[in-house]
Amino acid sequence: MATRTRQMTTAQRLFLLITLFAVVLAVFWFVSGKGDALQPAPSNPASAADARQQLGELTVAARGTMDGYDRKKYPHWDNQGNNCNTREFVLKRDGKDVKTSADCAPTSGSWTSIYDGETWTQASDVDIDHMVPLGQSWVSGAKAWTDEKRREFANDLTRPQLFAVTDNVNQEKSDKAPDQWKPPLVSFWCTYATDWITVKHHYSLTITAAEKTALESMLGRC
Repeated sequence: MATRTRQMTTAQRLFLLITLFAVVLAVFWFVSGKGDALQPAPSNPASAADARQQLGELTVAARGTMDGYDRKKYPHWDNQGNNCNTREFVLKRDGKDVKTSADCAPTSGSWTSIYDGETWTQASDVDIDHMVPLGQSWVSGAKAWTDEKRREFANDLTRPQLFAVTDNVNQEKSDKAPDQWKPPLVSFWCTYATDWITVKHHYSLTITAAEKTALESMLGRC
């Protein structure tokens, strides 16, 4: 009887060790960003008061040049788990009734662009826009960053930095700042300003005097 008790205890210990190992693996998988459960939604828009305070904290400086700029210096799109990269993750997040294939490519759904209010039913009709464009970040401080920090910026799912928008509107925006381009949907100007300020403030990017004036004007619509 004593021998059986020891054998049962050994089996139980082995089972507990296997279970513990499985739990540790699961925790590592989620914490390392491979599980959708921990993928953040974009932050809620900042209040106008908070945005005005952050705007006042930004450094005003002349806009730099595009010398040396290359989109390859902003590695994207990163793997976000479940066969989805950052672009595909945003398409799923921002769309309605989105269905995807096994490789995460959208097969159906609809997307309403925050910039112009237009709704599209083909993923090919929308782009994933960087609220603060990559080129705009380059001329306002990111030129001095490491590639890893630029990777973080280009794949940021925590700040209000990535959105699915009408492709030709995104192309029209290009790398322009708010003093050079504003969304066609005027009712979005307040959120556009607060989001822009939130991103620039988090990454300590500079703004020009003209850019600051444009942002202040847009905040006036909040």
